[in-house]
Amino acid sequence: MDDINLHHRFLNWRRRIREREMGEVRPAQERFMRLLKNGDILSYQGNSDEVGCYVAPQPLSKGTCYFEVTIVDTGLRGTIAVGLVPRFYRLDHQPGWLPYSVAYHAVNGKLYNGNPLGQQFGPQCVRGDRIGCGIHSENPAAGITTVFFTKNGREVGSAEVPGTTEGLFPAVGMHSLGEVARVDLQAQWLLEEDESMMMVDSHEDDWGRLFDVRASGTLLEYVGKGKSIMDVGLAQARQPLTTRCHYFEVEIVDAGEKCYIALGLARRDYPKNRHPGWSRGSVAYHADDGKLFHGSGVGDAFGPRCLKGDIMGCGIMFPRDYILDGEADGDDWERLEDQPQPEGIQNVLYLNDEGEEEEEEEEEGDMEMERGQEGRKVAVRSAA
Repeated sequence: MDDINLHHRFLNWRRRIREREMGEVRPAQERFMRLLKNGDILSYQGNSDEVGCYVAPQPLSKGTCYFEVTIVDTGLRGTIAVGLVPRFYRLDHQPGWLPYSVAYHAVNGKLYNGNPLGQQFGPQCVRGDRIGCGIHSENPAAGITTVFFTKNGREVGSAEVPGTTEGLFPAVGMHSLGEVARVDLQAQWLLEEDESMMMVDSHEDDWGRLFDVRASGTLLEYVGKGKSIMDVGLAQARQPLTTRCHYFEVEIVDAGEKCYIALGLARRDYPKNRHPGWSRGSVAYHADDGKLFHGSGVGDAFGPRCLKGDIMGCGIMFPRDYILDGEADGDDWERLEDQPQPEGIQNVLYLNDEGEEEEEEEEEGDMEMERGQEGRKVAVRSAA
């Protein structure tokens, strides 16, 4: 009986070899868990406590070296990840978390390369954005594959990933209710050869002025001397906040020696060697001491200190009927310097009793600034 079983195993082995040689092997199957797939649409079906993951049936190759994922809905947290994984990757983990995988995560713009601890990589992605992933080159001898990522057709950056004998498969991860994405495994991304040295967007066009500050993608880095009070670096956006774009955030990637980072608003011709908030026509939240500075070198107690990893935000709460003439040009913003100072500063954190402070979910404050010919007011809102 043992000889008969051995003979049958041998025949099955020979049949599988013939099938492979003749191309008769069953096509690879796509794999997914806690996701619903309807055509090219993926939607999260878990309970937000567990990861859902999709793995495509075929790996990227020279013929098909790129794919894209469009964020249809960010759901509760926008935890959509796009990347490459081995064929039998665990479907209860986000792409990039486990070895031999890499992924760009929309929620924080970080790259995860075989490790659950990501590194800052590119901008965050929201509803309507397209995240692309492709292979630049492969070095089978060294076992290395160069993987690149794009946002809305523009390359963000690349990373080297250990290759596998079976290749790297397109993957999409989700982790919160309401997340929906469209997968295009046949997408194409073309780059002219003479543009190969300009693949990464420096975002320098976003900035009207950069003084002792270097922009690299979405990262800002202080490059001044830092020896005296006059060695301040300033990065000022080209466009002001408006009713259509009224909020921005900064994540502290590296706090440096003393975290002398300030976030706020200033007139267009603000002095280049002054922190926002120090001089007239500006207001800013300072990370090193948690104080609010409003046109003065003396700050007021306002919120918590901010450290590495913290995200500071600033925005304007316009009245619903507020209309800013010519806000696309940004010229009206300069008139802020001619308006009266606010009567006072209010912060939700400090208005509560000591016993209630621990119950606050976020520390944030409002400050009213006079604006416009009719004395209209807008509330400048900072948070950490």
